[in-house]
Amino acid sequence: QVQLEESGGGLVQAGGSLRLSCAASGRTFSSYGMGWFRQAPGKEREFVAAISWTGASTYYIDSVKGRFTISRDNAVNTGYLQMNSLEPEDTAVYYCAAKWSDYRNPRTYGYWGQGTQVTVSS
Repeated sequence: QVQLEESGGGLVQAGGSLRLSCAASGRTFSSYGMGWFRQAPGKEREFVAAISWTGASTYYIDSVKGRFTISRDNAVNTGYLQMNSLEPEDTAVYYCAAKWSDYRNPRTYGYWGQGTQVTVSS
């Protein structure tokens, strides 16, 4: 069993940066790929980024490539999403998730956090 808790969300102006963290409990976190999703009001949950269990492979939605960086530190059971050059369109609740079989499909993830709000003002 893995429990995930996000932190680091907040209000930032356009062009600013935030770093989200996803702290995991459970010894098996390092065995799973993890991902970040976001959901804006009235919209479906959207894939943002994912990383393999080793950290060797990363994946991004086109709209965040070059601005967001996903990483993980298995020694401390934590994943990260560094978000730079934020835009108002990035405003959403951001969720971390773990144990995917298809990194783009939220239905294939086994564990989810509760989410953290990111608001980007123009």
